Amino acid sequence: MNFEIDPNAPDPIVRRDFLKKLGAASTAAWMSGAPQMVRGKDLEHPEAKADACILLWMAGGMAAPETFDPKRYAPFEKGMAVDSVLSTFPAIDTAVDDIKICAGLENIAGVMDRGTLIRSAVQPDLGSILHSRHQYHWHTGYVPPQTVACPHLGSWMARVLGPQNDVMPAFINVGQRLEGVGEKEELKAFTTAGFFGSEYGPMNLPYPEQAAQSVRPPEGMTQSRFSSRDKLFRQLVDSNPHREYASDHQQESLMRSMDNAYRLLNSKEREAFDLELEPREVRDIYDTGRFGRGCLLARRLVENGARFVEVTTEYVPFLHWDTHAEGHKTVDRLHQEIDRPIAQLVLDLEERGLLDRTLVIVASEFSRDAIMEGKPGSEANDQATHKVEAITEEKHYGLHRHFTGGTSVMTFGGGVKKGHVYGKTADERPLVAVENPVTVTDLHATIMTAMGVSPKTEFTIEGRPFYVTEDGKGKPVMDIFA
Repeated sequence: MNFEIDPNAPDPIVRRDFLKKLGAASTAAWMSGAPQMVRGKDLEHPEAKADACILLWMAGGMAAPETFDPKRYAPFEKGMAVDSVLSTFPAIDTAVDDIKICAGLENIAGVMDRGTLIRSAVQPDLGSILHSRHQYHWHTGYVPPQTVACPHLGSWMARVLGPQNDVMPAFINVGQRLEGVGEKEELKAFTTAGFFGSEYGPMNLPYPEQAAQSVRPPEGMTQSRFSSRDKLFRQLVDSNPHREYASDHQQESLMRSMDNAYRLLNSKEREAFDLELEPREVRDIYDTGRFGRGCLLARRLVENGARFVEVTTEYVPFLHWDTHAEGHKTVDRLHQEIDRPIAQLVLDLEERGLLDRTLVIVASEFSRDAIMEGKPGSEANDQATHKVEAITEEKHYGLHRHFTGGTSVMTFGGGVKKGHVYGKTADERPLVAVENPVTVTDLHATIMTAMGVSPKTEFTIEGRPFYVTEDGKGKPVMDIFA
């Protein structure tokens, strides 16, 4: 019996073509000129409800029925029917009387009165229900591949809003390795500023506990030697014989990003990256693994003026939320890794008076189901390699399939209602959104509206209009705001 999904399915040729097109778009971005913001008469930016955004990314497909939208619970029994499995965790009470979430998230349950739970997020099938395609779509708002390299959501905020603190990077990405892991090319394709230029791209910190090392000269190097090395490196970049293959805009943006980095390394704000400066008892609360330490780092970064911070459980095929094997056991472990840090982040921001002006989002590329791939009526390629009727081993007990019909997104702060639920999914399979479905485009419009950016914000790049929400059509869900 095998519940795994082939990461190269459905067709390796299509996959290779996808990567080639992404690579071509990245090359085009490096050669493109400066994008120009279009300021139409009808473009009015909403009043910002938040100054900073923290995206807590459950990479790999977090199952809503195993986290924020519990359904009928069926404990493991040898020989149980697969179609009887909706959730492998029972529901528990929360700080809000009529909201229940899954066992294992008791700390988050205690802070549910601080936020709004969206239970009706939906995703398109995109032809193939692949992590790479859905992660690209969620982070950029555009379906890959595109003829231009699309900016990450954080890069949009960095470009349109700028930094809160001129010294701090506006966009910081915590917890995701871009080297040495599966599908690294796809991850790199959306973890960029795209056509905006290097200065709006992410500062990548895959290991939060090592973040302090990223903002100080190498050990043993004197400041004068470090300054001399920086000067020589700039000369090397400036004299690059291949400069003709990059536009002036992209080269100038690269140099400005180097200026920004050098300024950070010489500032007091670099202490924000040092987790060792936190009291031991605080570090212990957050220290459930790399994700937990990343949540602590995110709090410190936002305190010091970071505009957008993404903290991820990290996407690696068949690990973490990519729960194709030993689904229940894996999710049980993940509950322990995310529960305390997420709740403590909310409490810490609240204690410091930052929660009201910081939008915290917990999201994933899609949900999961025990038997259904995609959603009813889907024409996407089904990647499941085996279909079985009964579960004979506990390692097969869990939600293995990629489900796009109904997903949960948890939000805190940033002007959202407290102790509120928006939308609903069906109580029995198929667990599709049955009230107030929220598309990725409209979710992005909601996030940008909270940050004070019009969903119609438009730039032109190489003569083509490009919007912060696809074609500028995103509609914010205003019902989630207080």
